[in-house]
Amino acid sequence: MPRKKPFSVKQKRKQLRDKRERKKDRTDGVKGQSLTYSDDEGQESEVTSMPCDDKVDLRRINEQPVFSKPGEKGYDPNRYRLHFMKESRAEIERRKKIAREKVICQVPETNLEVAIEDIYQPGSVLDMPKRPPWTYGESKVHLEWKEETYFLTYLEKIYNTYSMERLSYFEHNLETWRQLWRVLEISDIILLITDIRHPVLHFSPALYDYVTKELGKSLVLVLNKIDLAPPALVVAWRSYFKSKFPQVEVVCFTSFPKEHAEDEKDPGTVLQKKRRRPGRDMKAVGPSELLGACEKICNGRVDLASWAEKIAAAEAGGETDDDKDEDTSVPDPPEETDQDRSSPYLQFRDGVLTIGCVGHPNVGKSSLMNGLVGSKVVSTSRTPGHTKHFQTIFLTPTVRLCDSPGLIFPSLTDKQLQVLSGTYPLPQLQEPYTSVGYLAARVPVVRLLNLRHPDNDPTQPQGARQEQWCAWDICDAWAEKRGFRTAKMARTDVYRAANSILRMALEGRICLCVKPPGYTKHQRDWEAHPETSEISALQDRSTGGAAEDSSSDFSSSEEEAGKEPARGRRDGEPQEEETVAMSNPFDLLADDD
Repeated sequence: MPRKKPFSVKQKRKQLRDKRERKKDRTDGVKGQSLTYSDDEGQESEVTSMPCDDKVDLRRINEQPVFSKPGEKGYDPNRYRLHFMKESRAEIERRKKIAREKVICQVPETNLEVAIEDIYQPGSVLDMPKRPPWTYGESKVHLEWKEETYFLTYLEKIYNTYSMERLSYFEHNLETWRQLWRVLEISDIILLITDIRHPVLHFSPALYDYVTKELGKSLVLVLNKIDLAPPALVVAWRSYFKSKFPQVEVVCFTSFPKEHAEDEKDPGTVLQKKRRRPGRDMKAVGPSELLGACEKICNGRVDLASWAEKIAAAEAGGETDDDKDEDTSVPDPPEETDQDRSSPYLQFRDGVLTIGCVGHPNVGKSSLMNGLVGSKVVSTSRTPGHTKHFQTIFLTPTVRLCDSPGLIFPSLTDKQLQVLSGTYPLPQLQEPYTSVGYLAARVPVVRLLNLRHPDNDPTQPQGARQEQWCAWDICDAWAEKRGFRTAKMARTDVYRAANSILRMALEGRICLCVKPPGYTKHQRDWEAHPETSEISALQDRSTGGAAEDSSSDFSSSEEEAGKEPARGRRDGEPQEEETVAMSNPFDLLADDD
């Protein structure tokens, strides 16, 4: 065996110093940009970044390794990664102190009612950046210069109006916004996909005005994951958006309809883990309603008979292999004039309907496309930013789907609520404890997880005295119960416990739903609404063939005897990812006693 080459501490320090210098010199994103371009007269000009970059530090998330040979130009996997504003160390330490000291008190149900005006403030600088006007005669460099200059000015207006503490996380990567612009341009119908648990966070009024008024296109709002919310709440949100935005079509959708189970109403199985095996018989709920909305918008200008036949065959349980023998050739397009060829906004070009899917990260855009097609055609992940750039899939010869990367619009949403909605990657979260406290103040986490206070005597019965919980205590108690220990000192791993609780909230096993204004007062009226029974029937539709494996290694009851404790988390170890489905998400929405 050859002898290893010695590597001194001095060499290691030099290696780390060089790595920091390479990171510092990297010129991706909107910080420190400089671009030289040639105008129409051939004169060279240069534009640099705006003054706002001096006070806004960016954090670039989900960095991927680059494998390229020296001098070779290849694809940059970090071109579309998430760019969020970087929080200071003092701010992070301040929130950690709050998580240790602030006692959690249950907030009233009315605090979960959120109006869209309080989040986006229509008419303010919290607008969406719009692509500057362009023509086919412009050069690529000149167009990029206009877009970069406009985007930096757009960011400067936002940070001159609002402080960083008040603003939410939102996308600072211009390359991702360019993907949205491209999808909006080539699409005939825009699907704005939202999570039914937080739809008001994901619906940007600026995007609605831009699509319907400036582009003159139709917008369809998709309330996704309806199996994770009560039927009355789904009906209330649908009525809310129809009344506030009359030009929008609202469609309910879910890629994972709820299964019938014998223990469905057993409160002890709220946190039961069930692994769903993807199968050919698993069918989404909502494609028929989406087809009806598209037929209403197209008004006969596109032949959607093949899409209707595909949905009818899937609902009837027909052989899906027949699709392979189907003629996938696109019909001959009508003749176009020179004016049509030069128009970037020509709708239904070549007789094909292009449907663009846009929305925040983790709202289920890629899963919706897989549900419409009936098989996995695009990859999905719970990690925000998994979809890097837009991609197109032909659903039928006359219907084309266009998937876009998740993009967060600027707003005044609480950062903790953003984390719970899945827009921020949990493994990259530096301070998850206040988000756990935000969740525990609105959902009885302590009772659901059956936690014992860390300061209680183990010999005394649980609940013997009045307990005061803070966010750190909840994480500490959950780490003790689950056996989360650090690798070196074997202390309770509160960071891993906090990420575990947030992961359960993201999956829907601990369900936190925001509500439209006035829902608490008129909840009984919404429960008696005629459409509530229809939504309940959609949620309870059985797939008839999807197999599930029930695992009892994790539940809200006490740990079983002889259970192997969880291993300690090592530095740099990725968070565990499992595909789970909740058996009864509505138990968590019951009134807290």
